[in-house]
Amino acid sequence: MRRSRCAVAGPRREPGHPGTPVGPVGPVWLGRPDAPVGGVPVGSGGPVWCGRLGGLVGGVRRPSAGEVRLARAWLSRAVEPGRAAVFDLVSEVGPVEAARRLRAGEAAGSVSVLAEARRREDRAGGDLAAALRMGARLVTPEDAEWPDEALRAMQVAFDRERQERRWDPGAGRDRVELTPPLGLWALGAQRLDEAFARAVSVVGSRSATPYGLHVAADLAHGLAGRGWVVVSGGAFGIDAAAHRGALAAGGPTVAIVAGGLQEPYPRAHESLFGRIARDGLLVSEFPPDATPQRHRFLVRNRLVAGLGAGTVVVEAGLRSGALATARQALRMGRVVMGVPGPVTSGESAGVHELMRLHPETALVTRTTEVIEEVGTIGEDLAERRQAPSEPRDDLDAVSRQVLDGLPAVGVTSPDRIAVTCGVPALEVLRRLPGLELLGLVEATPAGWQLTAAARASRRR
Repeated sequence: MRRSRCAVAGPRREPGHPGTPVGPVGPVWLGRPDAPVGGVPVGSGGPVWCGRLGGLVGGVRRPSAGEVRLARAWLSRAVEPGRAAVFDLVSEVGPVEAARRLRAGEAAGSVSVLAEARRREDRAGGDLAAALRMGARLVTPEDAEWPDEALRAMQVAFDRERQERRWDPGAGRDRVELTPPLGLWALGAQRLDEAFARAVSVVGSRSATPYGLHVAADLAHGLAGRGWVVVSGGAFGIDAAAHRGALAAGGPTVAIVAGGLQEPYPRAHESLFGRIARDGLLVSEFPPDATPQRHRFLVRNRLVAGLGAGTVVVEAGLRSGALATARQALRMGRVVMGVPGPVTSGESAGVHELMRLHPETALVTRTTEVIEEVGTIGEDLAERRQAPSEPRDDLDAVSRQVLDGLPAVGVTSPDRIAVTCGVPALEVLRRLPGLELLGLVEATPAGWQLTAAARASRRR
C-alpha cells in the first residue's frame, strides 16, 4: 500500500481550514529519544499521518495542533533555516514525524547530519512560552495568517531550481537555496498574510550616504502613505531609514531579522524595533533567543526578497548584501528596482552594476515609479515628468527663428533682425506683432527688444 503524502511544510493549507490558535500548547513531547510523537512511538515505523488535524488514519491518531506547533518550534532550533533537505522531509512526512526522525537520528541520507549537533536539545515548549511572555507567536503553514500567497514565488523558484539541479547537480551550488520557511516567529499585532499582501522591500548599504538615507526615507514615507507595507532588515543605514520613513507616515513596516526576537540585532536599534513591533511586525525564522550570525543574514535575505512584491536597492557597494537580496528576488521572478546615484560614489557602484548586468532591473527615482512597477497594471501608473511649458513652445519654426534674431540686451530694427536670423524683412514685420501679443517682444521708439520674460527664458 502506498503511503499518502498530503502533509506539507510549504505554503499549502486545506481550503477553508480555520488555522490553529496562537498561544501555549500541549506537553513537550520531545523529552526522550523514545518518547511517543503524535501517538506513534519512536522507532515503530508507524504510518505517515494525513487528513484533518485530530483525525485518525489507519487507526493511528493524527497529531494535534499543539503537537504540530511544537514540532515546528523544535525544527526552528534544531536545524538552521533554509535547508532544502529538511523542507523536503517535512513536506513528505509532516512536521511531527520529521521532528521524530531527526530527534532519533533516523532520517535517511544526509538529512540527519543537519540536526546532529542539536537533536538532543528539546526547548520547543520553552521557546513557545518565551515567545508568549514577550507577546510574540510562532506562525506556521497550518495557521490562517500564514502568508502563502506572498511565498508562492519562493515556492515556485524553489521547485524550479530543484528540478534544474536534478539535470545539473552542480547548478547553483554556491547560492543560498530559496527554501520556503517552516515557520515564522512574529512580534506585532498585524497578521502576516495581511502585512505581506501589499508590501515592498527597501534595502541597501549599512554605510549609507546622506543622499541614500534621504532617498530611502522619502520612498518609504511615500509607499506607506499610499497603503504599502515597507519591508526591510532592521540594519543600520538604508534599512533603518526605510523603517523610520514608513513609521513617520503612520504606516506599518516589517523588519525581518537574522536572529531571535528577544534581542533583535542591532541592539542600538532597540527603540526602533519597539516602534516597529507596536505599529508593524518583527519577523524571524529563528527561535526567540537565537544570536545573529553572518551566514544567517544571507539566509534571512531570501525572505526580504520573497515576501515583498518588489525590492528597491537604494544604495549598495559592490560587495553589499543588498545585492544578494536583489539577485535572490530576480531568481524568484520578483520586480527589482535600483535608485541611481553619483557615478563617483562607491555606495552606488553596486546598484549601477546591478542595472548594467541585469537589464530587467527598473530604474526608479520616486515613489510613484516604484508603485508603477509593483502595482496593478494600467492603474498604478506614474505621472510622466515634463519640463515647464514656455510661450515659445507653441511657436512655429519661422517665429522662433525671428525671436532668436533679437539681441539679448538692447533694441534693434526689423532689417537688422532679418539679417541676423536669415528671414526676409517682410516676413519679420509680419511675425513681430504676434510675438508681441505673446509677451515675448515689445516695440519701443528706438526699435524692437525682448521682454524680461523672454530674456529669462533664453537664459534657461
